[in-house]
Amino acid sequence: MYKKNDKNALDLIPKIILNEWNISDNGMVVVTVENKGFFNKIAQMFFHRPRVSYIRLDEFGSCVFRNIDGSKTIYEIGQELIKEYPDSSYQLYERLTKYFEILRSNKYISFINAN
Repeated sequence: MYKKNDKNALDLIPKIILNEWNISDNGMVVVTVENKGFFNKIAQMFFHRPRVSYIRLDEFGSCVFRNIDGSKTIYEIGQELIKEYPDSSYQLYERLTKYFEILRSNKYISFINAN
């Protein structure tokens, strides 16, 4: 994807590629993930694991996720986060870049202008 120290990482535009997610009554984002694959089927049969998982994002993650609209860059989303949580500016962009790496690796987002 990109290096954490890459100057252009903040210029990337994230886009949500999840099929199912919603915003709960308290404004938090809940991501719905279907547990597919061989090992998940085994876990569902023998260990009674759920077929669908509901992942509740915290307030910062929910704020970030709600701001992903396919037109804002990572930098612009960071600016929105600072507006909503003024005390969150400590290493904000390093943390935000890592968060977007995690979202991308879990196939929740992709980047529109990634090289």
